[in-house]
Amino acid sequence: MELDRYGQLKPRGPKAWLRSRDSGFSRICPFSPAARDEDNLATEHFPSAKDRHPLLGRFEAAYVGHVAEDEYRVNGSSGGMVTWVAAELLRRGLVDGVAHVKESDDPQTEGRLFHYTLSRDLQALQAGAKSRYYPVELSGVLRSMRDIPGRYAVVGIPCFVKAVRLACADDPVLKERVAFTLGLFCGHMKSARMAESFAWQMEEDISRVRQLDYRVKTPDRPASWYRAQLTLANGETRARDWWHLADGDWGAGFFQNSACNFCDDVVAETADIAFGDAWKEPYSSDGRGTNVVLVRSRMLLDLLREGMGANRIALSPVDADFVVATQAAGFRQRREGLSFRLTWPRLGLRPRKRVPAGSHHLTSQRKMIYIMRYGISFWSHRVFLAARLLHSPGLYILWARAALAFYQGLAYSRGPVGRVARRLGLAGSEGGA
Repeated sequence: MELDRYGQLKPRGPKAWLRSRDSGFSRICPFSPAARDEDNLATEHFPSAKDRHPLLGRFEAAYVGHVAEDEYRVNGSSGGMVTWVAAELLRRGLVDGVAHVKESDDPQTEGRLFHYTLSRDLQALQAGAKSRYYPVELSGVLRSMRDIPGRYAVVGIPCFVKAVRLACADDPVLKERVAFTLGLFCGHMKSARMAESFAWQMEEDISRVRQLDYRVKTPDRPASWYRAQLTLANGETRARDWWHLADGDWGAGFFQNSACNFCDDVVAETADIAFGDAWKEPYSSDGRGTNVVLVRSRMLLDLLREGMGANRIALSPVDADFVVATQAAGFRQRREGLSFRLTWPRLGLRPRKRVPAGSHHLTSQRKMIYIMRYGISFWSHRVFLAARLLHSPGLYILWARAALAFYQGLAYSRGPVGRVARRLGLAGSEGGA
């Protein structure tokens, strides 16, 4: 797998191999129409789950809260629960290693800022805390799991966890060694060019960047006010709020991977436990960060209950409606938006999704939002490539600001575009597109 000209990971190999059909690959690719879907996998792995929900899948319990001990919450992007659970699995000897994403030691040599790694001790694991909105792939750590006997946990976004489940079903060695899967709620994947764009807008070149923190935590500001920080090779830092960046509105879809337009899983329905940000008041205003947690494994449910009983973690039970509300925008994009996108003409393979095409009755405004979001996703890659080839960052930034103004005018009734859209009846009803 290598980064392509758009900063997205693509397989590399002989053209004959890339064009050939492979039944084995079609069984384990999470987007393959021949692969088992999330409902099928969840039924196999969690057959007696207490609750079933059309958006959340099968689960035993749902919580909102954070880690109360040590520095997990301070060091994480949210409430620290992902790293705490992974660390607890290591501490108890339930796993020998955890596959997760960490910063590259030398990004200029490696050609990327982040990659998957296997951590076998708490120090290495904790160094990988925080969110990484960057293309990564699992082949290296899966190969290590096959080569080195042991029990492992894998942390990943929904499609990665699904891919691991499918690979385990096809490979008895992996099935024996992958003991736990820890899922991350997901809006969509970004390309490596978003990091490069952030550097441009902070008047730096990506070749000078040693580290990128997508979400610098500031306790006295709402958790939803993302702030990105670059650390340069000379130790200097640059930082800027996402909302001051031309492409910093996540929902607009800048640099989105095209496959994300055909994903219907927001909450990692096939994972033993899944974590997200509690984007609901009063939690979204708490700059210290708060997690929402869906538990599907009874063993992990017992682990959480023990942690709560010892006051090591502070969790409160919530219902399915609360969890859905924290991810409302993601569910709109992945369900009603997907239903609309599936009605569009398409060449080649047609995705097989759990959402029927045209099953949601959308207003003209909603349709326009999804069309524009798709267009921003498609063109951001291409305009950025042109600006890169022409050594003209301003070309992309000018386009991105114009695209964002049109999107926010349509979605949120902002600015002159919003006033025109309101007169046409195409804006004004969407508070969180």
